[in-house]
Amino acid sequence: MNICSGIWFIRGASGLSNSPILSIKDLTYAFKGERPIFQKLSLDVKAGEFVSLIGASGSGKSTLFKLITGLLEPEQGEIWIDGQMAGNRLGSVGYMPQKDLLLPWRTVLENLLLPIEITKESKKQRIPEILEWLSRFGLADYEKAFPQELSGGMKQRVAFLRTLMTGKNLLILDEPFGALDSLTKRNMHSWLLGLWGELQKTVLFITHDLEEAILLSDRIYLLGRKGLQDINVNLPRPRNSELIYQSAFITMRKELERLIDNES
Repeated sequence: MNICSGIWFIRGASGLSNSPILSIKDLTYAFKGERPIFQKLSLDVKAGEFVSLIGASGSGKSTLFKLITGLLEPEQGEIWIDGQMAGNRLGSVGYMPQKDLLLPWRTVLENLLLPIEITKESKKQRIPEILEWLSRFGLADYEKAFPQELSGGMKQRVAFLRTLMTGKNLLILDEPFGALDSLTKRNMHSWLLGLWGELQKTVLFITHDLEEAILLSDRIYLLGRKGLQDINVNLPRPRNSELIYQSAFITMRKELERLIDNES
């Protein structure tokens, strides 16, 4: 099934706002009794950007996401979201964790209604919108299905749609495709790029897959013991999976591998 309808949307740095939707300033965090995972870490994500966060296991990527979403609180530093210094950040961004976390006893539609239940909106008014989105996501007629009846890629599309239902402009995606096979992952890349271009959302994306990071991103942050390195992805958009065979892509992947090796 062609879930992105063959449509590619041209996005890039020239079309981005200069205002950061996410700004982290001098962030320090350590688990109790342990050395700091990071000290005085700062980064910005501009509205409309697609930014990936990479780094070796244990470098603090998922911890940083938990700090952004409000699941953890920093020892020092500031986190600004939409121009506001965010104290209670729970619910201020759309967050999609590594696992889909769909409730197995609820249907697809019931899972998608969860964000609406939390905000106490009218479910009846939102159901037609959700059904339309399911159709656009290649999931028409699956609203009554249970998660165990879906493939891995279908579960991730439902989980992403549930994240969209929060209505937030900043989406935090923590290795959403890490458990998928290579063919399904490639299809999901095409699907996500098309949606990102259409919806004008801002994405901060964790991945261990360097090809995935390059293919999707405007910029890549490398988190390691030397701090945070900010790497521009100077490849034209629109992009598709054939880009991974081009010399500029291969050169950039080798450079990222070199940077990560230097961090090891």
